[in-house]
Amino acid sequence: MSCFEIIHQNSPARTGVLKIHSGKIKTPFFMPVATKGAVKNILHKELTKMDFECVISNAFINYLKPGLEIIENAGGLHKFMSWDKAIFTDSGGFQLILDHFNPKVTNKGVYLTNPFDKSRELISPEKSIEIQNKLGSDVAMVLDHQPLFGKKRSDYLDSTIRTIEWAKRCKAAHKNKNQLLFGIAQGGNHADLRQKCALALTKIGFDGVALGGFGIGEAQSDMYRIIRAVKKVLPKNNPTYVMGIGSPLEILGAISNGADCFDSAYPTRMARHGKIFTSNGNLEISKAVNKKNLAPLDKECDCFVCKEYSRSYLHHLYKTYEQNAHILLSYHNIYFIQNLIKNIRTSIEEGEFTKFKKSFESKYK
Repeated sequence: MSCFEIIHQNSPARTGVLKIHSGKIKTPFFMPVATKGAVKNILHKELTKMDFECVISNAFINYLKPGLEIIENAGGLHKFMSWDKAIFTDSGGFQLILDHFNPKVTNKGVYLTNPFDKSRELISPEKSIEIQNKLGSDVAMVLDHQPLFGKKRSDYLDSTIRTIEWAKRCKAAHKNKNQLLFGIAQGGNHADLRQKCALALTKIGFDGVALGGFGIGEAQSDMYRIIRAVKKVLPKNNPTYVMGIGSPLEILGAISNGADCFDSAYPTRMARHGKIFTSNGNLEISKAVNKKNLAPLDKECDCFVCKEYSRSYLHHLYKTYEQNAHILLSYHNIYFIQNLIKNIRTSIEEGEFTKFKKSFESKYK
Protein backbone atom coordinates (compact mmCIF):
# COMPACT_ATOMS: atom_id res chain seq x y z
CA MET A 1 0.00 0.00 0.00
CA SER A 2 1.39 3.40 -0.97
CA CYS A 3 2.24 5.89 1.76
CA PHE A 4 1.35 8.73 -0.61
CA GLU A 5 -2.06 9.89 -1.78
CA ILE A 6 -2.58 12.47 -4.53
CA ILE A 7 -5.41 14.88 -3.69
CA HIS A 8 -5.32 17.46 -6.50
CA GLN A 9 -3.49 17.42 -9.83
CA ASN A 10 -2.95 20.60 -11.84
CA SER A 11 -0.72 19.61 -14.81
CA PRO A 12 2.39 17.95 -13.32
CA ALA A 13 1.96 20.01 -10.13
CA ARG A 14 0.00 18.21 -7.43
CA THR A 15 -1.06 18.26 -3.80
CA GLY A 16 -1.33 15.21 -1.62
CA VAL A 17 -0.56 13.66 1.74
CA LEU A 18 2.47 11.66 2.83
CA LYS A 19 1.33 9.13 5.41
CA ILE A 20 3.80 8.53 8.23
CA HIS A 21 3.42 6.43 11.39
CA SER A 22 2.23 9.35 13.50
CA GLY A 23 -0.03 11.05 10.96
CA LYS A 24 0.03 12.85 7.62
CA ILE A 25 2.10 15.60 6.00
CA LYS A 26 0.46 17.81 3.38
CA THR A 27 2.38 18.04 0.12
CA PRO A 28 4.09 19.83 -1.40
CA PHE A 29 6.16 20.74 1.66
CA PHE A 30 9.51 22.28 2.51
CA MET A 31 11.75 21.05 5.32
CA PRO A 32 14.00 23.47 7.20
CA VAL A 33 17.37 21.89 7.95
CA ALA A 34 18.02 20.98 11.59
CA THR A 35 21.45 19.41 11.07
CA LYS A 36 22.28 19.09 14.78
CA GLY A 37 18.68 18.94 15.93
CA ALA A 38 17.94 22.66 15.57
CA VAL A 39 17.30 25.07 12.70
CA LYS A 40 19.83 27.90 12.88
CA ASN A 41 18.34 30.98 14.59
CA ILE A 42 14.77 29.58 14.55
CA LEU A 43 13.02 28.10 17.60
CA HIS A 44 10.89 24.97 17.19
CA LYS A 45 7.82 26.78 18.50
CA GLU A 46 8.27 29.40 15.76
CA LEU A 47 8.35 26.66 13.11
CA THR A 48 5.16 25.23 14.60
CA LYS A 49 3.44 28.64 14.47
CA MET A 50 4.42 28.87 10.79
CA ASP A 51 2.72 25.47 10.23
CA PHE A 52 5.84 23.53 9.32
CA GLU A 53 5.04 19.85 9.61
CA CYS A 54 8.52 18.45 9.10
CA VAL A 55 12.24 19.15 9.48
CA ILE A 56 15.27 17.19 8.33
CA SER A 57 18.20 16.33 10.57
CA ASN A 58 21.57 14.74 9.81
CA ALA A 59 21.87 11.19 11.11
CA PHE A 60 25.66 11.09 10.83
CA ILE A 61 26.18 14.35 12.75
CA ASN A 62 23.75 13.28 15.51
CA TYR A 63 25.54 9.93 15.71
CA LEU A 64 28.86 11.70 16.32
CA LYS A 65 27.52 14.28 18.78
CA PRO A 66 25.66 14.02 21.09
CA GLY A 67 25.70 10.30 20.19
CA LEU A 68 23.10 7.57 19.94
CA GLU A 69 23.22 6.66 23.64
CA ILE A 70 22.16 10.13 24.74
CA ILE A 71 19.42 10.40 22.10
CA GLU A 72 18.08 6.90 22.83
CA ASN A 73 18.07 7.66 26.58
CA ALA A 74 15.91 10.70 25.82
CA GLY A 75 13.41 8.48 23.99
CA GLY A 76 14.53 9.11 20.41
CA LEU A 77 15.24 12.15 18.29
CA HIS A 78 11.72 13.63 18.54
CA LYS A 79 11.79 13.74 22.34
CA PHE A 80 15.42 14.80 22.48
CA MET A 81 14.63 17.77 20.23
CA SER A 82 11.21 18.36 21.83
CA TRP A 83 9.71 18.34 18.34
CA ASP A 84 6.35 16.61 17.94
CA LYS A 85 6.08 16.96 14.16
CA ALA A 86 7.72 14.79 11.50
CA ILE A 87 11.46 14.30 11.04
CA PHE A 88 13.39 13.10 8.00
CA THR A 89 16.99 12.01 8.58
CA ASP A 90 19.67 12.27 5.93
CA SER A 91 22.03 9.32 5.74
CA GLY A 92 25.33 11.18 5.56
CA GLY A 93 25.78 10.78 1.81
CA PHE A 94 26.09 14.55 1.35
CA GLN A 95 29.25 14.49 3.50
CA LEU A 96 30.93 12.64 0.61
CA ILE A 97 31.49 15.96 -1.16
CA LEU A 98 32.66 17.98 1.86
CA ASP A 99 36.44 18.28 2.11
CA HIS A 100 36.57 18.70 5.89
CA PHE A 101 35.19 15.17 6.30
CA ASN A 102 38.06 13.85 4.13
CA PRO A 103 35.81 11.21 2.54
CA LYS A 104 37.08 7.98 1.00
CA VAL A 105 34.49 5.92 -0.86
CA THR A 106 34.78 2.14 -1.08
CA ASN A 107 32.27 -0.57 -1.89
CA LYS A 108 31.98 -1.20 1.87
CA GLY A 109 30.79 2.35 2.48
CA VAL A 110 32.42 5.70 3.06
CA TYR A 111 35.24 6.51 5.47
CA LEU A 112 34.76 9.94 7.03
CA THR A 113 36.78 11.99 9.50
CA ASN A 114 34.98 12.76 12.73
CA PRO A 115 35.20 16.59 12.90
CA PHE A 116 35.09 16.50 16.70
CA ASP A 117 37.95 14.11 17.54
CA LYS A 118 39.52 13.53 14.07
CA SER A 119 39.01 9.75 14.23
CA ARG A 120 38.02 7.84 11.09
CA GLU A 121 34.53 6.37 10.84
CA LEU A 122 33.24 3.82 8.34
CA ILE A 123 29.63 4.57 7.49
CA SER A 124 28.34 1.53 5.61
CA PRO A 125 24.79 1.22 4.27
CA GLU A 126 24.01 -1.07 7.20
CA LYS A 127 25.52 1.33 9.74
CA SER A 128 23.63 4.29 8.29
CA ILE A 129 20.31 2.47 8.56
CA GLU A 130 21.10 1.22 12.07
CA ILE A 131 21.75 4.81 13.16
CA GLN A 132 18.52 6.09 11.62
CA ASN A 133 16.49 3.21 13.03
CA LYS A 134 17.73 4.09 16.52
CA LEU A 135 17.14 7.82 16.04
CA GLY A 136 13.52 6.98 15.29
CA SER A 137 12.94 9.49 12.51
CA ASP A 138 9.72 9.24 10.53
CA VAL A 139 11.53 8.92 7.21
CA ALA A 140 15.04 7.54 6.74
CA MET A 141 17.18 7.96 3.64
CA VAL A 142 19.43 5.33 2.08
CA LEU A 143 23.17 5.91 1.96
CA ASP A 144 23.96 7.10 -1.56
CA HIS A 145 27.13 7.95 -3.44
CA GLN A 146 26.96 11.59 -4.49
CA PRO A 147 29.89 12.71 -6.64
CA LEU A 148 31.11 16.27 -6.94
CA PHE A 149 29.44 18.44 -9.58
CA GLY A 150 31.11 18.46 -13.00
CA LYS A 151 32.58 14.96 -12.99
CA LYS A 152 32.93 12.71 -16.07
CA ARG A 153 30.04 10.49 -17.18
CA SER A 154 32.04 7.42 -16.13
CA ASP A 155 32.21 8.79 -12.58
CA TYR A 156 28.44 9.29 -12.52
CA LEU A 157 27.93 5.77 -13.87
CA ASP A 158 30.11 4.36 -11.09
CA SER A 159 28.20 6.34 -8.46
CA THR A 160 24.86 5.21 -9.93
CA ILE A 161 25.87 1.55 -9.75
CA ARG A 162 27.22 1.96 -6.22
CA THR A 163 24.10 3.85 -5.11
CA ILE A 164 21.91 0.99 -6.36
CA GLU A 165 24.02 -1.63 -4.58
CA TRP A 166 24.04 0.36 -1.37
CA ALA A 167 20.26 0.85 -1.67
CA LYS A 168 19.78 -2.94 -1.74
CA ARG A 169 21.84 -3.27 1.43
CA CYS A 170 19.96 -0.42 3.12
CA LYS A 171 16.63 -2.05 2.32
CA ALA A 172 17.79 -5.38 3.75
CA ALA A 173 19.08 -3.70 6.92
CA HIS A 174 15.97 -1.60 7.59
CA LYS A 175 14.12 -2.99 10.62
CA ASN A 176 12.06 -0.08 11.98
CA LYS A 177 8.49 -0.76 10.85
CA ASN A 178 7.35 2.67 12.07
CA GLN A 179 9.79 4.42 9.74
CA LEU A 180 9.48 5.00 6.00
CA LEU A 181 12.57 4.46 3.85
CA PHE A 182 13.30 6.53 0.74
CA GLY A 183 15.75 5.66 -2.00
CA ILE A 184 17.95 8.29 -3.68
CA ALA A 185 18.44 8.42 -7.45
CA GLN A 186 21.87 9.63 -8.53
CA GLY A 187 23.31 10.10 -12.03
CA GLY A 188 24.21 13.79 -12.29
CA ASN A 189 22.83 15.59 -15.33
CA HIS A 190 22.59 12.33 -17.30
CA ALA A 191 18.88 11.58 -17.67
CA ASP A 192 19.45 7.95 -18.66
CA LEU A 193 21.52 7.26 -15.54
CA ARG A 194 18.95 8.94 -13.33
CA GLN A 195 16.21 6.82 -14.91
CA LYS A 196 18.30 3.67 -14.55
CA CYS A 197 18.75 4.41 -10.86
CA ALA A 198 15.09 5.33 -10.29
CA LEU A 199 13.88 2.15 -12.00
CA ALA A 200 16.23 0.04 -9.89
CA LEU A 201 15.03 1.73 -6.70
CA THR A 202 11.41 1.11 -7.69
CA LYS A 203 12.20 -2.56 -8.22
CA ILE A 204 13.91 -2.82 -4.82
CA GLY A 205 10.81 -1.27 -3.27
CA PHE A 206 11.04 2.01 -1.36
CA ASP A 207 8.36 4.24 0.11
CA GLY A 208 9.56 7.19 -1.97
CA VAL A 209 12.34 8.28 -4.28
CA ALA A 210 14.54 11.32 -3.78
CA LEU A 211 16.73 13.06 -6.32
CA GLY A 212 20.11 13.87 -4.82
CA GLY A 213 23.02 15.90 -6.08
CA PHE A 214 21.20 19.20 -6.63
CA GLY A 215 22.01 22.61 -5.22
CA ILE A 216 25.74 22.16 -5.85
CA GLY A 217 26.26 24.01 -9.12
CA GLU A 218 23.91 22.62 -11.77
CA ALA A 219 21.79 24.86 -13.98
CA GLN A 220 18.10 25.14 -13.08
CA SER A 221 17.14 23.96 -16.56
CA ASP A 222 19.16 20.77 -16.06
CA MET A 223 17.51 20.13 -12.71
CA TYR A 224 14.02 20.48 -14.18
CA ARG A 225 14.98 18.26 -17.12
CA ILE A 226 16.17 15.55 -14.72
CA ILE A 227 13.03 15.79 -12.59
CA ARG A 228 10.87 15.33 -15.70
CA ALA A 229 12.97 12.39 -16.87
CA VAL A 230 12.76 10.58 -13.54
CA LYS A 231 9.04 11.26 -13.17
CA LYS A 232 8.47 9.47 -16.48
CA VAL A 233 9.69 6.16 -15.03
CA LEU A 234 8.33 6.41 -11.48
CA PRO A 235 4.89 5.14 -10.48
CA LYS A 236 2.45 8.05 -10.31
CA ASN A 237 1.78 7.54 -6.60
CA ASN A 238 5.47 7.64 -5.69
CA PRO A 239 6.34 10.73 -3.58
CA THR A 240 9.20 12.62 -5.23
CA TYR A 241 11.68 14.42 -2.99
CA VAL A 242 14.17 16.89 -4.53
CA MET A 243 17.01 17.26 -2.06
CA GLY A 244 18.98 20.42 -1.45
CA ILE A 245 16.91 23.17 -3.10
CA GLY A 246 15.45 26.10 -1.20
CA SER A 247 15.24 29.20 -3.37
CA PRO A 248 11.71 30.43 -4.17
CA LEU A 249 12.07 30.08 -7.95
CA GLU A 250 13.65 26.62 -7.73
CA ILE A 251 10.90 25.34 -5.46
CA LEU A 252 8.22 26.76 -7.75
CA GLY A 253 9.90 25.27 -10.81
CA ALA A 254 10.38 21.86 -9.21
CA ILE A 255 6.73 21.70 -8.16
CA SER A 256 5.69 22.62 -11.70
CA ASN A 257 7.56 19.50 -12.83
CA GLY A 258 5.87 17.20 -10.32
CA ALA A 259 8.10 17.33 -7.23
CA ASP A 260 6.48 16.92 -3.81
CA CYS A 261 8.98 17.88 -1.12
CA PHE A 262 12.28 19.69 -0.58
CA ASP A 263 14.88 20.57 2.00
CA SER A 264 17.64 23.14 2.14
CA ALA A 265 19.60 25.37 4.49
CA TYR A 266 19.48 28.00 1.74
CA PRO A 267 16.83 30.31 3.29
CA THR A 268 18.62 30.66 6.63
CA ARG A 269 22.09 30.71 5.07
CA MET A 270 21.07 33.51 2.72
CA ALA A 271 19.59 35.44 5.66
CA ARG A 272 22.91 35.24 7.51
CA HIS A 273 24.54 36.70 4.39
CA GLY A 274 21.99 39.51 4.24
CA LYS A 275 20.10 38.21 1.19
CA ILE A 276 16.38 38.42 1.81
CA PHE A 277 13.42 36.94 -0.10
CA THR A 278 10.67 39.40 -1.02
CA SER A 279 7.69 39.37 -3.38
CA ASN A 280 9.73 41.49 -5.79
CA GLY A 281 12.86 39.37 -5.70
CA ASN A 282 15.94 39.22 -3.51
CA LEU A 283 16.87 42.17 -1.32
CA GLU A 284 20.39 42.79 -0.02
CA ILE A 285 19.89 44.37 3.38
CA SER A 286 23.52 45.54 3.63
CA LYS A 287 23.19 47.99 0.73
CA ALA A 288 23.32 51.69 1.58
CA VAL A 289 19.94 52.29 -0.05
CA ASN A 290 18.36 50.60 3.00
CA LYS A 291 20.08 52.81 5.58
CA LYS A 292 17.22 55.32 5.83
CA ASN A 293 14.44 53.23 4.31
CA LEU A 294 11.58 52.90 6.80
CA ALA A 295 9.61 50.44 4.65
CA PRO A 296 9.31 46.78 5.71
CA LEU A 297 11.33 44.07 4.00
CA ASP A 298 8.22 43.09 2.02
CA LYS A 299 4.94 45.01 2.04
CA GLU A 300 3.08 41.84 1.01
CA CYS A 301 4.49 39.72 3.85
CA ASP A 302 2.58 39.44 7.13
CA CYS A 303 5.36 37.93 9.25
CA PHE A 304 6.07 39.76 12.51
CA VAL A 305 9.43 40.99 11.20
CA CYS A 306 7.75 42.82 8.33
CA LYS A 307 4.99 44.11 10.62
CA GLU A 308 7.30 45.49 13.30
CA TYR A 309 10.69 46.40 11.81
CA SER A 310 11.95 48.64 9.02
CA ARG A 311 14.65 47.98 6.47
CA SER A 312 16.58 50.81 8.11
CA TYR A 313 16.59 49.10 11.51
CA LEU A 314 17.46 45.68 10.06
CA HIS A 315 20.22 47.27 7.97
CA HIS A 316 21.60 48.81 11.18
CA LEU A 317 21.54 45.48 13.03
CA TYR A 318 23.19 43.68 10.14
CA LYS A 319 25.93 46.27 9.62
CA THR A 320 26.76 46.33 13.34
CA TYR A 321 26.96 42.51 13.52
CA GLU A 322 24.09 42.15 15.96
CA GLN A 323 22.96 38.53 16.35
CA ASN A 324 19.36 39.73 16.27
CA ALA A 325 19.85 40.56 12.59
CA HIS A 326 20.43 36.88 11.80
CA ILE A 327 17.48 35.85 13.97
CA LEU A 328 15.00 38.28 12.43
CA LEU A 329 16.16 37.86 8.83
CA SER A 330 16.20 34.06 9.13
CA TYR A 331 12.66 34.12 10.49
CA HIS A 332 11.47 36.20 7.55
CA ASN A 333 13.12 34.01 4.90
CA ILE A 334 11.75 30.79 6.39
CA TYR A 335 8.30 32.37 6.75
CA PHE A 336 8.44 33.54 3.13
CA ILE A 337 9.16 30.01 1.88
CA GLN A 338 6.39 28.48 3.97
CA ASN A 339 3.92 31.12 2.78
CA LEU A 340 4.96 30.43 -0.81
CA ILE A 341 4.31 26.70 -0.30
CA LYS A 342 0.86 27.44 1.16
CA ASN A 343 -0.02 29.68 -1.79
CA ILE A 344 1.20 27.05 -4.24
CA ARG A 345 -0.99 24.41 -2.59
CA THR A 346 -4.02 26.69 -2.79
CA SER A 347 -3.38 27.50 -6.45
CA ILE A 348 -3.16 23.79 -7.31
CA GLU A 349 -6.36 23.03 -5.39
CA GLU A 350 -8.16 25.82 -7.26
CA GLY A 351 -6.76 24.83 -10.66
CA GLU A 352 -4.85 28.12 -10.91
CA PHE A 353 -1.25 26.94 -10.52
CA THR A 354 -0.05 28.01 -13.98
CA LYS A 355 -1.52 31.48 -13.44
CA PHE A 356 0.04 31.74 -9.97
CA LYS A 357 3.45 30.62 -11.23
CA LYS A 358 3.44 33.15 -14.05
CA SER A 359 2.42 35.97 -11.71
CA PHE A 360 5.03 35.10 -9.07
CA GLU A 361 7.85 34.77 -11.59
CA SER A 362 6.95 38.08 -13.27
CA LYS A 363 7.44 39.94 -9.98
CA TYR A 364 10.34 37.95 -8.53
CA LYS A 365 13.24 39.57 -10.37
